[in-house]
Amino acid sequence: MKGHTLFNWIFALLASLVLLFIIAPLAGMFLQTTTEEMRITASDPAVTRSVWYTLAIAFTATLLFAIGAVPLAWIMARRKFPLKNVVQGIIDLPVVLPHTAAGIALLGFLSRDGLLGGAAQKAGILLVNNGAGIAMAMAFVSLPFLINAARDGFAAVPERTEKAALMLGATPSRIFFTISLPQAWRSVVSGFIMMFARGMSEFGAVVIIAYHPMIAPVLIYDRFNTYGLSSARPASIIFILVALFFFVLFRVLATERHQIFRREDDATD
Repeated sequence: MKGHTLFNWIFALLASLVLLFIIAPLAGMFLQTTTEEMRITASDPAVTRSVWYTLAIAFTATLLFAIGAVPLAWIMARRKFPLKNVVQGIIDLPVVLPHTAAGIALLGFLSRDGLLGGAAQKAGILLVNNGAGIAMAMAFVSLPFLINAARDGFAAVPERTEKAALMLGATPSRIFFTISLPQAWRSVVSGFIMMFARGMSEFGAVVIIAYHPMIAPVLIYDRFNTYGLSSARPASIIFILVALFFFVLFRVLATERHQIFRREDDATD
């Protein structure tokens, strides 16, 4: 019994140290920023514009790339094919790449001399120093979060249910939209939220693709380099608060949607 109590105390202490490590820098940033500094920064058009610009691009990038990411996740969960582990490694690669290296790779692809950038240039579209390039940089580093979460969700759907529907004459598309996706919905939405959150916080890849127009992480870095910590700190707090609000909002909406689905399933049963 004493050993059990000691074990719990040790784990509680170690867990508290980790939580303190996360909370202390954030708390210190809030405590060291005055109300006047917050008011001035919040009324700065450059700050508010960069925050909303960041949220809009991150959400748009997540929404657009989800169109291809969700089918890829389903394939990874349901299909067996040669070199599948290699494909999974490619999906995970952006997570382990230094983000500045990811930005360099993207710059070569999106610049006017690159494959995609050259084609876009002929159509009169510039991808570097443009919102489209920023969206691609955000998506590049954050796609694994959506793909892997959705893959795990599809993998958890019983295959026998899908096979039974197929034997009854349902088409693959009908099975996907009426069985697979509804049952994996929570994982897909969770991955969507994580991709959105990771994308809007990206700095390394974005700053190489587009210093201007400034997203919030780049603006914070610019304020720090130009004016110092006192100017960068309130801008950081505002971005953290807004980002946290939308992150929690999406989580709450996803949870409520899941509970609605559960109530409908219970009523059906």
